[in-house]
Amino acid sequence: MSRFFCPRMIRPLARLCADETGSNAVEFALVAPFLIGLLFGIFEFGRAVWTQGILDYAVEQASRCASVNATTCNTSTAIKSFAATQTAPLGLPSTVFSASTPACGNLVSASYVFNFVGTMPLVSNTGLFPTTITLTSQSCYPI
Repeated sequence: MSRFFCPRMIRPLARLCADETGSNAVEFALVAPFLIGLLFGIFEFGRAVWTQGILDYAVEQASRCASVNATTCNTSTAIKSFAATQTAPLGLPSTVFSASTPACGNLVSASYVFNFVGTMPLVSNTGLFPTTITLTSQSCYPI
């Protein structure tokens, strides 16, 4: 009988093939990138919704100020400046906002380009998330 077909040589090989001690590490390595991507996705979209909420609040308060408080919000520049102060955690500039007086009353609108932090390019210019989205909001308060 040849030395390579000896049963004593096959036994350790069979034990090695049946060994499952590293299977948890391999499974975790396969699943972890998807779980981490899901977690970052939840954080980023939560941040986008939070930013939209702040934008909504700022335009509502600015349109109300334009209708109720004639000393603080008497010009378009003052209204935009007041709206910018309402976005305190973000500190958005007043150029994001616009003010006008259509038939509904005092209209304040905003358009903000939101950048995602966790963009990971997969193929050329595409990514895990779109690189930017435009958040818009408007509010009209009667005079």
